[in-house]
Amino acid sequence: MNRFDYIRAETVDEAIRAIGSGTNARFIAGGTNLVDLMKYNVERPGLLVDITRLPLDRIEDRDGTLSIGALVTNATVAYDPQVSARYPLLASAILAGASGQLRNAATTGGNLNQRTRCYYFYDEATPCNKRQPGSGCPAIGGVNRIHAILGASDSCIATHPSDMCVGLAALDATVRVTGPNGERTIPFGEFHRLPGDNPERDTNLRAGEIVLSVDLPDEDFGPHHTYLKLRDRLSYAFALVSVAAVMTLDGDTIETARFALGGVAHKPWRNPEAEAYLAGKPATQETFAAAADIVVREAKPQSENAFKIELARRAIVRGLSQAAAGTPQSQSDKRIA
Repeated sequence: MNRFDYIRAETVDEAIRAIGSGTNARFIAGGTNLVDLMKYNVERPGLLVDITRLPLDRIEDRDGTLSIGALVTNATVAYDPQVSARYPLLASAILAGASGQLRNAATTGGNLNQRTRCYYFYDEATPCNKRQPGSGCPAIGGVNRIHAILGASDSCIATHPSDMCVGLAALDATVRVTGPNGERTIPFGEFHRLPGDNPERDTNLRAGEIVLSVDLPDEDFGPHHTYLKLRDRLSYAFALVSVAAVMTLDGDTIETARFALGGVAHKPWRNPEAEAYLAGKPATQETFAAAADIVVREAKPQSENAFKIELARRAIVRGLSQAAAGTPQSQSDKRIA
């Protein structure tokens, strides 16, 4: 780990000034991802800007929109009564991830900004376009069992690691940020990036910007939701494939449906065509399988992860079936419902 300076910001404006100081500065709160990256010498900041004293640690109702401050911990969000009642999908997604200790430290803003996962990205002895643009992607043709099957490029096939973000994507959240040029709102689907030719950039945050909150729209999906996570072991493991799904029904007919996938791309993955297909259709296995086929027809496997295509197809069908039946996946009893 390199030597670095440290300051504790007392206001948002002070934090923005510090991050733009030109010293390769990074914000730090829970540090559950950044500190690991520093230990591996993947991140080498010259300055850490501690933002834990900023007034961004509340969950507030704003005219029906639920605003979750960037410094609210994952554990607090998961067990908040308003979240549990109005957005149980989000609570379930958070409880599917990490461990209790990490959820107690990890923050909402930090979760959004964690780096994508790849063996080669974490190993500074290997080339990696995310660490050093233009150096190559050894995961292509290498060890790539956990890597992307959707939205990848010739520059990067890493996957986004967050469970919480997959839930937020399905819920059509927005991200409120501020920076040197003032405040703006980013639709959640536009917050994270696909790798393209610039895999070193995981998000569309501009230089010097800080996340203020994640805002959830005033919607009620009742019991019709699920977060289904398929992984190599039942706890403390990243998803091979996950599905966050919500829907409304009129009898047995789907009125609206949204779903997002994790573990398959550089960002939480949604397919508008598949979601539009579901509207007005009967909530049957055949309908869900057709929607799944729309999603996976774009998949491009690597040498070791072709199994993810069928796994994703089946996970979509199972997740949508759980949501339609109002039998969401339990995150305490992890046997698939």
